[in-house]
Amino acid sequence: MNTPICDFVNKYVQKDFVRAHMPGHKGENILGFEHLDITEIKGADSLFEAESIIKESEENASEIFSCDTFYSTEGSSLSIRAMMYLSLIYAKKRGKAPLVLAGRNAHKTFLSAIALLDMDVEWLYSKENSYLSCEINEKELDEKLLSMSTKPVAVYLTSPDYLGNTLDIEAIAKVCKKHDVLLLIDNAHGAYLKFLEKSMHPIDLGATMCCDSAHKTLCALTGAAYLHISKNADEIFTDNVKDALSLFASTSPSYLILQSLDKLNAILSDGYKDRLKTFIAKVNTLKKILDKSGYTLLGNEKIKITISTKPYGYKGYEFAEILREKGVECEFCDPDFVVLMLTESMSDDTLMKIESALLSIEKSKELDETVPEFSMPQRVMSVRDAVMSLSKTVGVKDSVGKVLATANVSCPPAVPIVVSGEKIDESAIEIFEYYSIDSCTVVSE
Repeated sequence: MNTPICDFVNKYVQKDFVRAHMPGHKGENILGFEHLDITEIKGADSLFEAESIIKESEENASEIFSCDTFYSTEGSSLSIRAMMYLSLIYAKKRGKAPLVLAGRNAHKTFLSAIALLDMDVEWLYSKENSYLSCEINEKELDEKLLSMSTKPVAVYLTSPDYLGNTLDIEAIAKVCKKHDVLLLIDNAHGAYLKFLEKSMHPIDLGATMCCDSAHKTLCALTGAAYLHISKNADEIFTDNVKDALSLFASTSPSYLILQSLDKLNAILSDGYKDRLKTFIAKVNTLKKILDKSGYTLLGNEKIKITISTKPYGYKGYEFAEILREKGVECEFCDPDFVVLMLTESMSDDTLMKIESALLSIEKSKELDETVPEFSMPQRVMSVRDAVMSLSKTVGVKDSVGKVLATANVSCPPAVPIVVSGEKIDESAIEIFEYYSIDSCTVVSE
């Protein structure tokens, strides 16, 4: 597969033009890659008005993913906001309420999107006592949709989630089709799912739209992402997708990130599926070794290792620090879990280093500390009204009875415990303290 963006930039570099244009480094090497960092000069196309090389590259990606695929240089966050905007204009076209039924473990970007767009949300909760997971099945979703007096325009779910759990998207998609609602998937952690022996990519399983982070489980640069739209979706989505993306995006997209997406097309179309199959077999072997060694592994994601550390005798934070001392930096940790994100780019030596580090940690007495029970806080304001209110930062202990203004949670995992517009109660305080959250931003009285 050709790489039109990379080819153009390389030719431009070879011609040695005087760069009387942005960026300000003028191609002079400070970090070593500035010569490849350009802007929308003649022939370079424009991401949100693509007509030539970027359009050709996106068409290559569309061929690979078997849908209409569009680039983001600002991560899946931009794609999520665009999805919500497209859902809003679709709701207006169909005379539907701007209401979304969403899994409670939604990324905070989803909240910012509905706040900016003045959309409403109703939450789906699962029986799992974790703010990071929302294990909804098709039966529960069907029952929820049947019970709603106002039907949502869309169902919004996260799969895979941060702990490596995936939902039955195919079954859920059938329920959404039955009820005539869109299915939107935050697939930021699952770009590789397209390339399994049997594709498990949300679009192939019936989703209307999804985002993928090409930098999370594929080998693109940080910030590289996709917005995918099903070929079966209403034409309003593809007709308005560039406007949707440009509404929230910088007018200066990174050509370094665009080149990485462009080059990735060639990588994915050249034996990647076979390499991934081989890599997954190696990860499965490693998981079996860890299981036999006394580790408790969670999730069903193929290339993520999630360790429940308390059965092994450690809090997640402590365990992550031990790994760090052994030269392994994890993706995420909290009091209960450590998450290792693996990709096909890893060598056998790297996998062996991970295995050696984990097997060298001695098992200790199981910790019996449990997570405080997750409650459903009372909603007293809309997300938009809360986010747009005057606010102040207070200590957690002083926040009881106050309304959360903004979900200022760190990334990873960027999943709010209490959502903007909800009242903070004693139960929430317990959870905040459990996760070492010592302050929050509340609506000023």
